Amino acid sequence: MSTAQLPAGVSILAAQPAGFEKILCTPALELVASLHRAFESRRQDLLAARVARQKALDAGERPDFLASTRAIREGDWRIAPLPAALQCRRVEITGPVERKMIINALNSGADSYMTDFEDSNTPNWFNQIQGQINLIDAVRGTIALEQNGKSYKLNDKVATLIVRPRGWHLDEKHVLVDGQRVSGGIFDFALFMYHNAKEQIARGAGPFFYLPKMESHLEARLWNDVFIATQDALGLPRGTIKATVLIETILAAFEMEEILYELREHSAGLNAGRWDYIFSCIKKFKTDSNFCLANRSSITMTSPFMRAYALSLVKACHKRGAPAIGGMSALIPIKSDPVANEKALAGIRADKTRDAADGFDGGWVAHPGLVPIAMEEFVKVLGDKPNQWDKQRDDVSFGAADLLNFLPETPITEAGLRNNINVGIHYLGSWLAGNGCVPIHNLMEDAATAEISRSQVWQWVRSPKGVLDDGRKVTPELVRGLIGEELALVKAAVQKQGEAVATYEQAAEIFETMSLAEDYPEFLTLPLYEALS
Repeated sequence: MSTAQLPAGVSILAAQPAGFEKILCTPALELVASLHRAFESRRQDLLAARVARQKALDAGERPDFLASTRAIREGDWRIAPLPAALQCRRVEITGPVERKMIINALNSGADSYMTDFEDSNTPNWFNQIQGQINLIDAVRGTIALEQNGKSYKLNDKVATLIVRPRGWHLDEKHVLVDGQRVSGGIFDFALFMYHNAKEQIARGAGPFFYLPKMESHLEARLWNDVFIATQDALGLPRGTIKATVLIETILAAFEMEEILYELREHSAGLNAGRWDYIFSCIKKFKTDSNFCLANRSSITMTSPFMRAYALSLVKACHKRGAPAIGGMSALIPIKSDPVANEKALAGIRADKTRDAADGFDGGWVAHPGLVPIAMEEFVKVLGDKPNQWDKQRDDVSFGAADLLNFLPETPITEAGLRNNINVGIHYLGSWLAGNGCVPIHNLMEDAATAEISRSQVWQWVRSPKGVLDDGRKVTPELVRGLIGEELALVKAAVQKQGEAVATYEQAAEIFETMSLAEDYPEFLTLPLYEALS
């Protein structure tokens, strides 16, 4: 697209290969620009509020339920009725907006597929725009692929499509409006809405979204206002858009009912985004000398603070007539080792058994091979019911102290420290190469799990409780030595798979900088994104 064809005030600072003009057409960019002009100042104010809140936490403040919104929590209200396409979500599969992934996920037998522009996707320019092209084809049922002698196309029956745009903290650096970068989330959302909303409605579904990384009900209010403006601009009835919010920050856990309330006309419930939630807990209390979580592998959904979080989410959702969706176990099938595979599948089964028994209406998986196991466990509890919204969980009640009961603190081991370093380097190297969803040590890793890895190392170095079970304190010197050793192991593993290792030296440097920097970097994806083309 030439500069003359761009809407007034819009600049694109990236190449546009053939086909991109289909996505970046003038009317679509006009929608992006109008939303930017209407809402960017509010987005920046909310990001500044995050910074101020973090300073208060660093100074010793502890989160609590808001006195100012007590009437909402005690009020008698429910979210708007959901369309049929969102009433049965027993199994949801997730993955990036890559063409083969989209086809396999839609064909997987899951009820829903969350296609991801965020944590499992490296947001380089090509991935973001090609992802939009892929979704246009997917919505219309025409998506297909010929790869390595195999043909991929959609089945007659496919999963309900749900799109995750980027969070409020992420920009789209390649698109400027009036000289300002646009919000990555608004960019992803607006392009998808312009090209697909009316087509989805005509096909009996609708524009459905997952909203990540929110820290307050005011951030949900902003999304709700974006939805209203977009529906008005496109001539759609209000309430057409439906959105599920990922509760993946500790601060949002104190405002779950308020978040549902703000989006009540557009709400499709909440999801327990467990890995980002753990990362958030570490990030928010990183300077607290009394806070120190054990090895990542020891932090499970049965840990006290995670149990309080999960059951509180179910209770909040069902009280308001909203779906409660369980998070994703990172386990994946292991074809090369039948014994290890059986153990992994048993872990998935146990995870979904617990979720279903707790009252969740569905749960996530990361691999098509896990859909049947997850579906079986939810069907055992739900039978032929699409959900269990009638399970109110009035039997549970958790206060602030329960949500902040951060146990276990031990063990912290050299193996756990090495695993954090290894996973961090491996994931960052893959992310820099363009792949944001990576199987590592038989677990599916994305940005959330990489964030836990580098955050734990940062915090263990600084906390007086950051002591290995053999008595050694975690220090910068220890970490630097292990980074060198783990880098060699990562490169050997990557080479064994026949993949290039060009990005892994840089990944190790980034991991060391982010793990040992005096000032904690808010998100590892922020500096990484600046290095992308």
